[in-house]
Amino acid sequence: MTTMLRISELRLPLDHPIEALTEIIAKRLGIPASDIENFTVFKRSYDARKNVHLSLIYIVDVEVKHEATLLGKFKGDQQIKPSPDMVYHFVGKAPPHFHQRPVVIGFGPCGIFAALILAQAGFRPIVLERGKSVRERTQDTWGLWRKNTLNPESNVQFGEGGAGTFSDGKLYSQIKDPKHYGRKVLTEFVKAGAPEEILYVSKPHIGTFRLVGMVESIRAEIESLGGEIRFQQRVTDILIEDGQMRGVRTATGDEIRTNHVVLAVGHSARDTFQLLYDKGVYMEAKPFSIGFRIEHPQSLIDKARLGPHAGHPELGAADYKLVHHASNGRAVYSFCMCPGGTVVAATSEPNRVVTNGMSQYSRNERNANAGIVVSIDPKDYPGGPLAGIELQRALESHAFMLGGGNYEAPGQLVGDFLKGKPSTQLGTVEPSYKPGVRLCDLSTALPDYAIAAIREAVPAFDRQIRGFNMYDAVLTGVETRTSSPLRVTRNEQLQSLNVKGLFPAGEGAGYAGGILSAGVDGIRVAEAVTTSLLSQG
Repeated sequence: MTTMLRISELRLPLDHPIEALTEIIAKRLGIPASDIENFTVFKRSYDARKNVHLSLIYIVDVEVKHEATLLGKFKGDQQIKPSPDMVYHFVGKAPPHFHQRPVVIGFGPCGIFAALILAQAGFRPIVLERGKSVRERTQDTWGLWRKNTLNPESNVQFGEGGAGTFSDGKLYSQIKDPKHYGRKVLTEFVKAGAPEEILYVSKPHIGTFRLVGMVESIRAEIESLGGEIRFQQRVTDILIEDGQMRGVRTATGDEIRTNHVVLAVGHSARDTFQLLYDKGVYMEAKPFSIGFRIEHPQSLIDKARLGPHAGHPELGAADYKLVHHASNGRAVYSFCMCPGGTVVAATSEPNRVVTNGMSQYSRNERNANAGIVVSIDPKDYPGGPLAGIELQRALESHAFMLGGGNYEAPGQLVGDFLKGKPSTQLGTVEPSYKPGVRLCDLSTALPDYAIAAIREAVPAFDRQIRGFNMYDAVLTGVETRTSSPLRVTRNEQLQSLNVKGLFPAGEGAGYAGGILSAGVDGIRVAEAVTTSLLSQG
């Protein structure tokens, strides 16, 4: 009988031959290569801190002969251990003819995985998505980017796939995941058409075009298992009786009775948050961040990060992650870095400008972009749980006016921004934001403390990435939707503190940030719903 061993920290040159991995595994274990029955790569990464001597770092799961003997030999070796069980195990399944059907509000990453797990467990969920199906939604989104026309119910924020559909498609997170829910997310994505490499590369991503087909495939599975996805069904009322969820109403007048509602609405469902607040659902303000998008030539980032290995096909477009603690007490950091991508119009409300970043799978556009954002907290926007939304709206409305009032975004050369003078002409970096960028002075686009912190941070970042403060790099404003400005607080059963049967979930409720963590939270909440449903019969 053979069992898997997990071996970490196997280092090989960037251009190593295929057989080198087998050889280094055998050498590390001190066995002949013939004793290796099989192996799979669990993770492959590289360390770019010393780019001159860059190497690939592997974690592998290996089937070997005499596994017990080897485990004894390497007892205490932190780099050789039994492989963990990463197979997903359901907490329960619906018995035959189970009549209760949970409702999932929202069909972004969190809602998708909540619905998928519930469907796979036999509970036939009903999904209410305010926007359109992903392909229809894509057309509406292009309407803003190409024709300056916004559809408030179908855009970058609202519609099948959620905000993550128009992003870099990053599939990694720093959340603690002891039950390997992230593996379930990645496995389902591969089953839906994602490249298998997302299971092992250190920073997997998919890109917008691939996400479209994958979302449709997962939707089809949910429907084949008895679930329903109802598009253009904005929830306008929630029915609460004596602190218990009893159902929801939609803008079309439909009423759905249920005792279990998953709230997975994303961070931009501001009218839904107002509804919850008016209904007395407990929520609280939470920290988030505000800032700009910054664009550089991707070649500059590649050279700074990868040195002589820039452009190597095994490495692709380089990324970065930066943090600076400013002298005024503010933390400034890079957010949602998109190698070889574009800056996109991401507003969901009329007469406001919001920026975000997006990449395709190939990451082959000329510019790199990232949010350069400043952390803020409720002390900066006192006034209750919805005060952060009002701050976001004020900044987005001002950006709309700075950009000319036609959904163009206000922009400024980094050199001019650091000097405090308006920009009047672009340099060598052509901004990618559509519908377009209007050059101006961004010093009024954010609160003074944020402007001061970013002006201090950009030159500091140049010490880590040479050329980061290049004069011609472009700042585009404003980035306000980094995360939800509030939290719909939940208890240990993942239910609202004061409304039983309401399960706040994902990024909008303040419990995730990004596709992978939102999907993981959707799984966790689906399990909590399953447990509650089965306990009630």
